[in-house]
Amino acid sequence: MNSSGNNSYGRLMLDLKGASLNPEEQLLLQNPQVGGVILFSRNIQSRDQVCDLVAEIRASSTHLLVAVDQEGGRVQRLREGFSAIPSMQTIGNLIARSPMDGLALSQDLGWLMASEVIASGLDISFAPVLDVDRDTSSIIGDRSFSDRSEIVISAAESFISGMHEAGMAATGKHFPGHGGIVADSHLEAPVDVRTWEALYDRDIQPFAKLAKILDAVMPAHITFTSIDPDSVGFSSFWLNDVLRQKLGFQGVIFSDDLTMKGADVGGGYVNKAKLALNAGCDMILVCNCPQGAVEVLSYMESAGIAQSSKLASMAAKLSVNWSDLEYSPRRLAIAEKLAALD
Repeated sequence: MNSSGNNSYGRLMLDLKGASLNPEEQLLLQNPQVGGVILFSRNIQSRDQVCDLVAEIRASSTHLLVAVDQEGGRVQRLREGFSAIPSMQTIGNLIARSPMDGLALSQDLGWLMASEVIASGLDISFAPVLDVDRDTSSIIGDRSFSDRSEIVISAAESFISGMHEAGMAATGKHFPGHGGIVADSHLEAPVDVRTWEALYDRDIQPFAKLAKILDAVMPAHITFTSIDPDSVGFSSFWLNDVLRQKLGFQGVIFSDDLTMKGADVGGGYVNKAKLALNAGCDMILVCNCPQGAVEVLSYMESAGIAQSSKLASMAAKLSVNWSDLEYSPRRLAIAEKLAALD
Protein backbone atom coordinates (compact mmCIF):
# COMPACT_ATOMS: atom_id res chain seq x y z
CA MET A 1 0.00 0.00 0.00
CA ASN A 2 1.20 3.46 -0.79
CA SER A 3 1.14 5.74 2.22
CA SER A 4 3.55 8.44 1.07
CA GLY A 5 2.55 12.10 1.14
CA ASN A 6 2.93 12.93 -2.56
CA ASN A 7 0.28 10.88 -4.33
CA SER A 8 1.32 11.34 -7.96
CA TYR A 9 2.64 8.53 -10.11
CA GLY A 10 4.67 8.43 -13.30
CA ARG A 11 2.65 7.36 -16.32
CA LEU A 12 4.78 4.51 -17.68
CA MET A 13 4.39 0.87 -16.59
CA LEU A 14 7.34 -1.42 -17.34
CA ASP A 15 8.22 -5.08 -16.98
CA LEU A 16 11.32 -6.81 -15.56
CA LYS A 17 13.76 -9.33 -17.00
CA GLY A 18 13.86 -11.96 -14.26
CA ALA A 19 12.94 -13.16 -10.77
CA SER A 20 14.84 -10.39 -8.99
CA LEU A 21 15.77 -6.80 -9.78
CA ASN A 22 19.06 -6.08 -11.49
CA PRO A 23 20.94 -2.80 -10.76
CA GLU A 24 19.86 -1.26 -14.08
CA GLU A 25 16.19 -1.92 -13.24
CA GLN A 26 16.57 -0.51 -9.73
CA LEU A 27 17.78 2.73 -11.28
CA LEU A 28 15.02 2.71 -13.92
CA LEU A 29 12.29 2.34 -11.29
CA GLN A 30 13.52 5.48 -9.53
CA ASN A 31 12.79 7.57 -12.62
CA PRO A 32 9.79 9.81 -11.82
CA GLN A 33 8.24 8.99 -15.21
CA VAL A 34 7.93 5.31 -14.17
CA GLY A 35 4.79 4.69 -12.15
CA GLY A 36 4.24 0.97 -12.45
CA VAL A 37 5.66 -2.52 -12.89
CA ILE A 38 3.85 -5.54 -14.30
CA LEU A 39 4.98 -9.07 -13.47
CA PHE A 40 4.94 -11.90 -16.02
CA SER A 41 5.49 -15.65 -15.63
CA ARG A 42 9.27 -15.27 -16.05
CA ASN A 43 9.33 -13.08 -12.93
CA ILE A 44 7.55 -15.67 -10.79
CA GLN A 45 9.01 -18.83 -9.24
CA SER A 46 7.20 -19.19 -5.92
CA ARG A 47 5.06 -17.23 -3.51
CA ASP A 48 7.97 -16.32 -1.22
CA GLN A 49 10.09 -15.23 -4.17
CA VAL A 50 7.29 -12.99 -5.50
CA CYS A 51 6.90 -11.38 -2.08
CA ASP A 52 10.67 -10.73 -2.02
CA LEU A 53 10.65 -9.32 -5.56
CA VAL A 54 7.78 -6.95 -4.77
CA ALA A 55 9.62 -5.81 -1.63
CA GLU A 56 12.66 -5.05 -3.83
CA ILE A 57 10.46 -3.07 -6.21
CA ARG A 58 8.91 -1.12 -3.34
CA ALA A 59 12.39 -0.35 -1.96
CA SER A 60 13.29 1.30 -5.28
CA SER A 61 10.35 3.72 -5.16
CA THR A 62 7.30 4.28 -2.97
CA HIS A 63 5.31 5.48 -5.99
CA LEU A 64 4.90 2.37 -8.09
CA LEU A 65 1.78 0.38 -8.87
CA VAL A 66 2.65 -3.32 -9.05
CA ALA A 67 0.38 -5.29 -11.35
CA VAL A 68 -0.14 -8.80 -12.72
CA ASP A 69 -2.61 -10.60 -14.97
CA GLN A 70 -4.32 -12.97 -12.53
CA GLU A 71 -7.64 -13.42 -14.30
CA GLY A 72 -8.05 -17.13 -13.60
CA GLY A 73 -8.19 -20.04 -16.04
CA ARG A 74 -5.38 -19.95 -18.59
CA VAL A 75 -4.32 -16.40 -17.67
CA GLN A 76 -3.00 -16.86 -14.15
CA ARG A 77 0.62 -15.83 -13.63
CA LEU A 78 0.75 -16.60 -9.90
CA ARG A 79 0.37 -20.34 -9.47
CA GLU A 80 2.58 -22.07 -6.89
CA GLY A 81 1.13 -21.36 -3.44
CA PHE A 82 -1.92 -19.61 -4.93
CA SER A 83 -5.49 -20.82 -5.40
CA ALA A 84 -6.30 -22.05 -8.90
CA ILE A 85 -9.06 -19.72 -10.10
CA PRO A 86 -11.30 -21.32 -12.75
CA SER A 87 -11.90 -19.64 -16.10
CA MET A 88 -14.48 -16.87 -16.09
CA GLN A 89 -16.53 -18.92 -18.57
CA THR A 90 -16.89 -21.60 -15.86
CA ILE A 91 -18.47 -18.96 -13.61
CA GLY A 92 -20.72 -17.69 -16.41
CA ASN A 93 -21.88 -21.24 -17.16
CA LEU A 94 -22.76 -21.75 -13.48
CA ILE A 95 -24.71 -18.45 -13.44
CA ALA A 96 -26.68 -19.58 -16.49
CA ARG A 97 -27.64 -22.80 -14.63
CA SER A 98 -27.99 -21.45 -11.10
CA PRO A 99 -27.85 -17.65 -10.83
CA MET A 100 -27.66 -17.37 -7.03
CA ASP A 101 -24.87 -19.95 -6.68
CA GLY A 102 -22.96 -18.55 -9.65
CA LEU A 103 -23.10 -14.92 -8.53
CA ALA A 104 -22.07 -15.86 -4.98
CA LEU A 105 -19.10 -17.81 -6.35
CA SER A 106 -18.14 -14.94 -8.66
CA GLN A 107 -18.00 -12.55 -5.70
CA ASP A 108 -16.02 -15.07 -3.64
CA LEU A 109 -13.52 -15.58 -6.44
CA GLY A 110 -13.08 -11.83 -6.93
CA TRP A 111 -12.32 -11.57 -3.21
CA LEU A 112 -10.02 -14.60 -3.22
CA MET A 113 -7.98 -13.58 -6.27
CA ALA A 114 -7.60 -10.01 -5.00
CA SER A 115 -6.75 -11.06 -1.44
CA GLU A 116 -3.96 -13.39 -2.57
CA VAL A 117 -2.50 -10.82 -4.96
CA ILE A 118 -2.55 -8.05 -2.32
CA ALA A 119 -1.11 -10.41 0.33
CA SER A 120 1.90 -10.82 -1.98
CA GLY A 121 2.48 -7.06 -1.98
CA LEU A 122 0.95 -6.23 -5.37
CA ASP A 123 -1.75 -3.65 -6.03
CA ILE A 124 -3.77 -4.91 -8.97
CA SER A 125 -4.63 -7.76 -11.23
CA PHE A 126 -5.87 -6.44 -14.57
CA ALA A 127 -9.36 -7.95 -14.25
CA PRO A 128 -12.13 -8.63 -15.01
CA VAL A 129 -12.44 -9.35 -18.73
CA LEU A 130 -15.68 -7.73 -19.94
CA ASP A 131 -15.48 -9.03 -23.51
CA VAL A 132 -18.63 -10.81 -24.69
CA ASP A 133 -17.48 -14.11 -26.16
CA ARG A 134 -17.55 -17.88 -25.97
CA ASP A 135 -15.47 -19.26 -28.81
CA THR A 136 -15.25 -16.56 -31.51
CA SER A 137 -11.99 -14.86 -30.47
CA SER A 138 -8.72 -16.82 -30.58
CA ILE A 139 -7.37 -14.84 -27.62
CA ILE A 140 -10.49 -14.26 -25.47
CA GLY A 141 -12.74 -17.35 -25.57
CA ASP A 142 -13.10 -18.79 -22.06
CA ARG A 143 -11.49 -15.69 -20.52
CA SER A 144 -14.95 -14.15 -20.99
CA PHE A 145 -17.82 -14.89 -18.61
CA SER A 146 -20.28 -15.47 -21.46
CA ASP A 147 -21.41 -14.69 -24.98
CA ARG A 148 -24.52 -13.14 -23.40
CA SER A 149 -23.90 -9.57 -22.32
CA GLU A 150 -26.42 -9.73 -19.45
CA ILE A 151 -24.45 -12.63 -17.88
CA VAL A 152 -21.14 -10.79 -18.39
CA ILE A 153 -22.63 -7.78 -16.58
CA SER A 154 -24.04 -9.65 -13.57
CA ALA A 155 -21.01 -11.93 -13.22
CA ALA A 156 -18.52 -9.08 -13.48
CA GLU A 157 -20.52 -6.92 -11.05
CA SER A 158 -20.24 -9.67 -8.43
CA PHE A 159 -16.57 -10.31 -9.20
CA ILE A 160 -15.78 -6.58 -8.88
CA SER A 161 -17.69 -6.45 -5.59
CA GLY A 162 -15.42 -9.23 -4.27
CA MET A 163 -12.30 -7.43 -5.50
CA HIS A 164 -13.43 -4.24 -3.76
CA GLU A 165 -14.09 -6.15 -0.53
CA ALA A 166 -10.47 -7.29 -0.58
CA GLY A 167 -9.21 -3.75 -1.25
CA MET A 168 -8.35 -4.06 -4.96
CA ALA A 169 -9.34 -1.66 -7.73
CA ALA A 170 -10.99 -3.32 -10.76
CA THR A 171 -9.89 -2.88 -14.39
CA GLY A 172 -12.39 -3.78 -17.10
CA LYS A 173 -10.91 -4.92 -20.40
CA HIS A 174 -10.79 -4.78 -23.42
CA PHE A 175 -12.94 -1.73 -24.26
CA PRO A 176 -15.16 -1.55 -26.32
CA GLY A 177 -15.07 -5.36 -26.73
CA HIS A 178 -12.64 -7.91 -28.18
CA GLY A 179 -15.11 -10.76 -28.46
CA GLY A 180 -16.40 -10.19 -31.98
CA ILE A 181 -13.31 -11.06 -34.02
CA VAL A 182 -11.07 -14.11 -34.42
CA ALA A 183 -7.77 -12.18 -34.65
CA ASP A 184 -5.33 -12.02 -31.69
CA SER A 185 -4.05 -8.46 -31.23
CA HIS A 186 -0.80 -9.82 -29.73
CA LEU A 187 0.02 -11.16 -33.21
CA GLU A 188 -1.75 -8.87 -35.69
CA ALA A 189 -3.74 -5.62 -35.96
CA PRO A 190 -7.39 -6.70 -35.84
CA VAL A 191 -10.13 -4.89 -37.71
CA ASP A 192 -13.79 -5.15 -36.68
CA VAL A 193 -16.27 -3.92 -39.29
CA ARG A 194 -19.41 -3.95 -37.15
CA THR A 195 -21.63 -0.89 -36.96
CA TRP A 196 -21.99 1.29 -33.86
CA GLU A 197 -25.49 -0.14 -33.24
CA ALA A 198 -24.31 -3.75 -33.35
CA LEU A 199 -21.36 -3.02 -31.07
CA TYR A 200 -23.33 -0.88 -28.62
CA ASP A 201 -26.18 -3.38 -28.24
CA ARG A 202 -23.82 -6.22 -27.33
CA ASP A 203 -20.13 -5.60 -26.59
CA ILE A 204 -20.30 -2.11 -25.09
CA GLN A 205 -23.11 -2.97 -22.67
CA PRO A 206 -20.85 -4.35 -19.88
CA PHE A 207 -18.74 -1.17 -19.97
CA ALA A 208 -21.86 1.02 -20.07
CA LYS A 209 -23.60 -0.74 -17.18
CA LEU A 210 -20.49 -1.06 -14.99
CA ALA A 211 -18.89 2.34 -15.74
CA LYS A 212 -19.70 3.66 -12.26
CA ILE A 213 -18.08 0.77 -10.36
CA LEU A 214 -15.03 0.21 -12.58
CA ASP A 215 -11.88 1.87 -11.26
CA ALA A 216 -10.02 1.48 -14.55
CA VAL A 217 -10.53 0.43 -18.16
CA MET A 218 -8.05 -1.02 -20.65
CA PRO A 219 -8.87 -0.45 -24.34
CA ALA A 220 -8.39 -3.05 -27.06
CA HIS A 221 -5.85 -2.75 -29.88
CA ILE A 222 -8.65 -2.98 -32.47
CA THR A 223 -9.79 -0.63 -35.21
CA PHE A 224 -13.55 -0.45 -35.74
CA THR A 225 -13.36 0.87 -39.28
CA SER A 226 -17.05 1.69 -39.74
CA ILE A 227 -17.03 3.80 -36.55
CA ASP A 228 -13.63 5.53 -36.27
CA PRO A 229 -10.41 5.30 -38.34
CA ASP A 230 -8.10 5.11 -35.31
CA SER A 231 -7.28 2.05 -33.21
CA VAL A 232 -9.20 2.36 -29.91
CA GLY A 233 -6.20 2.92 -27.64
CA PHE A 234 -5.02 5.78 -29.87
CA SER A 235 -8.47 7.31 -30.37
CA SER A 236 -9.79 10.38 -28.58
CA PHE A 237 -13.21 9.53 -30.04
CA TRP A 238 -13.28 6.18 -28.23
CA LEU A 239 -11.57 7.20 -24.98
CA ASN A 240 -13.07 10.67 -24.52
CA ASP A 241 -16.25 10.96 -26.58
CA VAL A 242 -17.52 7.43 -25.92
CA LEU A 243 -15.92 6.14 -22.71
CA ARG A 244 -15.74 9.38 -20.72
CA GLN A 245 -18.61 11.45 -22.16
CA LYS A 246 -21.23 8.97 -23.35
CA LEU A 247 -20.64 6.24 -20.73
CA GLY A 248 -19.67 8.62 -17.91
CA PHE A 249 -16.54 6.69 -16.92
CA GLN A 250 -14.33 8.74 -14.58
CA GLY A 251 -11.60 6.27 -13.60
CA VAL A 252 -8.14 5.44 -14.91
CA ILE A 253 -7.43 4.41 -18.52
CA PHE A 254 -4.49 2.02 -18.99
CA SER A 255 -3.20 1.38 -22.49
CA ASP A 256 -2.82 -2.27 -23.36
CA ASP A 257 0.82 -3.24 -23.97
CA LEU A 258 2.22 -0.98 -26.72
CA THR A 259 4.58 -3.75 -27.89
CA MET A 260 1.66 -5.90 -29.08
CA LYS A 261 1.40 -6.26 -32.87
CA GLY A 262 -2.05 -4.70 -32.75
CA ALA A 263 -0.46 -1.43 -31.57
CA ASP A 264 1.97 -1.25 -34.50
CA VAL A 265 -0.57 0.72 -36.52
CA GLY A 266 0.68 3.62 -34.38
CA GLY A 267 4.23 3.40 -35.77
CA GLY A 268 7.38 3.33 -33.59
CA TYR A 269 7.42 3.23 -29.78
CA VAL A 270 7.68 6.97 -29.23
CA ASN A 271 4.83 7.67 -31.63
CA LYS A 272 2.65 4.98 -30.04
CA ALA A 273 3.31 6.49 -26.60
CA LYS A 274 2.42 9.99 -27.88
CA LEU A 275 -0.78 8.75 -29.52
CA ALA A 276 -1.91 6.82 -26.43
CA LEU A 277 -1.20 9.69 -24.03
CA ASN A 278 -2.81 12.27 -26.33
CA ALA A 279 -5.89 10.08 -26.81
CA GLY A 280 -6.49 10.00 -23.07
CA CYS A 281 -4.55 7.09 -21.53
CA ASP A 282 -3.51 7.86 -17.95
CA MET A 283 -0.82 5.18 -17.90
CA ILE A 284 0.85 3.39 -20.81
CA LEU A 285 2.33 -0.12 -20.74
CA VAL A 286 5.54 -0.95 -22.62
CA CYS A 287 6.52 -4.57 -21.94
CA ASN A 288 8.76 -7.28 -23.38
CA CYS A 289 10.92 -4.80 -25.28
CA PRO A 290 13.48 -3.09 -23.00
CA GLN A 291 14.78 -0.89 -25.83
CA GLY A 292 11.27 0.33 -26.62
CA ALA A 293 10.69 1.14 -22.95
CA VAL A 294 13.92 3.15 -22.80
CA GLU A 295 12.93 5.08 -25.96
CA VAL A 296 9.52 5.90 -24.48
CA LEU A 297 11.04 6.91 -21.15
CA SER A 298 13.49 9.21 -22.90
CA TYR A 299 10.64 10.83 -24.86
CA MET A 300 8.51 11.27 -21.70
CA GLU A 301 11.43 12.93 -19.89
CA SER A 302 12.18 15.31 -22.76
CA ALA A 303 8.48 16.15 -23.20
CA GLY A 304 8.08 16.71 -19.46
CA ILE A 305 5.05 14.44 -19.20
CA ALA A 306 3.37 15.32 -15.90
CA GLN A 307 2.76 12.67 -13.25
CA SER A 308 -0.85 11.73 -12.47
CA SER A 309 -2.53 11.84 -9.07
CA LYS A 310 -5.45 9.89 -10.52
CA LEU A 311 -3.29 6.74 -10.58
CA ALA A 312 -3.15 6.71 -6.76
CA SER A 313 -6.70 5.33 -6.83
CA MET A 314 -5.30 2.02 -8.14
CA ALA A 315 -3.07 1.32 -5.13
CA ALA A 316 -4.21 -1.48 -2.82
CA LYS A 317 -6.68 -0.16 -0.25
CA LEU A 318 -6.18 -2.80 2.46
CA SER A 319 -3.33 -4.82 3.92
CA VAL A 320 -3.71 -8.59 3.71
CA ASN A 321 -1.42 -10.95 5.57
CA TRP A 322 -0.64 -14.38 4.08
CA SER A 323 -0.52 -16.01 7.52
CA ASP A 324 -4.10 -14.85 8.19
CA LEU A 325 -5.28 -15.61 4.68
CA GLU A 326 -3.87 -19.14 4.67
CA TYR A 327 -6.41 -20.31 7.24
CA SER A 328 -9.20 -17.85 6.50
CA PRO A 329 -12.55 -19.65 6.88
CA ARG A 330 -13.80 -17.91 3.72
CA ARG A 331 -10.78 -19.04 1.70
CA LEU A 332 -11.20 -22.64 2.90
CA ALA A 333 -14.93 -22.55 2.12
CA ILE A 334 -14.23 -21.30 -1.41
CA ALA A 335 -11.74 -24.14 -1.92
CA GLU A 336 -14.53 -26.58 -1.02
CA LYS A 337 -16.91 -24.89 -3.48
CA LEU A 338 -14.28 -25.16 -6.23
CA ALA A 339 -13.62 -28.81 -5.48
CA ALA A 340 -17.36 -29.49 -5.83
CA LEU A 341 -17.32 -27.82 -9.27
CA ASP A 342 -14.83 -30.33 -10.70
